[in-house]
Amino acid sequence: MRRKPKTPSLMAEINITPFTDVILVLLIIFMITTPLITQSSIEVKLPESVIKDAVEDTKQLYITITSEGVVYIENKVVTNKELRKKIDLLLRKDNDLQVVIAADQACRFQDVVKIIDIVRKSGVKSLNIATRAKEV
Repeated sequence: MRRKPKTPSLMAEINITPFTDVILVLLIIFMITTPLITQSSIEVKLPESVIKDAVEDTKQLYITITSEGVVYIENKVVTNKELRKKIDLLLRKDNDLQVVIAADQACRFQDVVKIIDIVRKSGVKSLNIATRAKEV
């Protein structure tokens, strides 16, 4: 009696290794670019600080002050009245609003104090000043 040769059965498995590699690369790209997107694109030279503190990942409002004393919110020039209105509007939406002031090291201190006064009078509980890490 002759035996029929066994035909190999088809295995229908998908190799997910390349898919996993692509997903991991995309995850790394998004992790690197997300902090860059949230920061302002206005060029300011921040003062140096030895202490490095990270701000929590909650809703943040970046206020940028240039060396000429021009104030920006979200890359738009604003007056002190507009700044106050914007902060009040954002505080109504989120009581835990964090404000980060990025002031150029060459700007007048009086300009920074004016902005701090506006932010504090609005009722913001968390106010931070952006610095760059000092290279030791």
